Amino acid sequence: MRRRLLLLCAIVLVLAQAVPTIRNLLMTLLRNVITLDCPSTLFAPDQNTSLPCTLLYIYPSIPETVALLLALALALALCYPLVRWGLRPLRDLGPVIAAVGPQNLGHRLRPGPGRDELAELGRGIDEMMDRIAVGYEAQRRFAADASHELRTPLAVQRALIEVSMAEELTAEQLALLTEQLLDTNVRNERLIEGLLVLSESDRGLVARTPLRLDEITADVLRAHRSRAAEAGVTVTSELEPRLVPGERILLERLVTNLVQNAIKYNRPGGTVDVRVGVDPALVVVNTGEDVPPEEVAALFEPFRRLAGTRIDHSGGAGLGLSIARSITQAHDGLITATSTGRDGLTVEVALPGVSA
Repeated sequence: MRRRLLLLCAIVLVLAQAVPTIRNLLMTLLRNVITLDCPSTLFAPDQNTSLPCTLLYIYPSIPETVALLLALALALALCYPLVRWGLRPLRDLGPVIAAVGPQNLGHRLRPGPGRDELAELGRGIDEMMDRIAVGYEAQRRFAADASHELRTPLAVQRALIEVSMAEELTAEQLALLTEQLLDTNVRNERLIEGLLVLSESDRGLVARTPLRLDEITADVLRAHRSRAAEAGVTVTSELEPRLVPGERILLERLVTNLVQNAIKYNRPGGTVDVRVGVDPALVVVNTGEDVPPEEVAALFEPFRRLAGTRIDHSGGAGLGLSIARSITQAHDGLITATSTGRDGLTVEVALPGVSA
């Protein structure tokens, strides 16, 4: 591409040098044609003087102007195919990019290791397509997993209802059936609520208000003391004043999800340590299940837990860390998790402060 443009510039420079010569030739030709019926020495025109001779007397620069315009038109006519030839590699990219769709997101231009602008453009498009493919695959997987997670409890509800319609139930059986239906319905509500929160946080923040993250965290911890006590988990905290620009409901959900996960995936006699500071803004450490370091990234995927397997149906909807990541990104922050392979997980959330 660069060589083509350089050659094109060289040709244009040569044409520019030839324009005066072409103009002189055209001017001589035009002057001979226009003055064909005019006297060699043109005096003031009278009523017998032809119109061309009159115009030539009034505007003696007509031949030069017409010759220059014709020379420029000829030069442009010659340059047009040269410009198309120079831009042809870029024009050839159009149909290739236009043909990319959901059915062939794996298509790449692969321009090679060249350093010219076209190669850099091709590599940039390939990198963009890599990101689009990853996002599209994540959306497809999320939709499939959400459909599965919704279909399973709905199937359970249908089976329970069909059983109740097929035979007479005793009072105990009816009570058990009602309890199972209620449990299944609660799980559906929790899953749908999680999907709505995830969608809302993905959309971004409508407004940003300076909020005390330490006070929000303290409220969440007070609400979870009894749950931690029932699970035999000790909760400790160290909360420094910290202002964060954002939405209170989403920040509450962020802290709640991290604290609930730290309690749920813990062991009897374990601990949960929650800290609020400057950087990172929030740290939640638990002493729960052993998490292999290579499996940590998968925990932030929807409906995933250790080893990338689908969650069980004994608790939450499997969206806790996914929602936490989405809320953090909506607040222009970064959430990371680390593990030594034993004794639980450490989750750190970095959030921007309030500018003065």
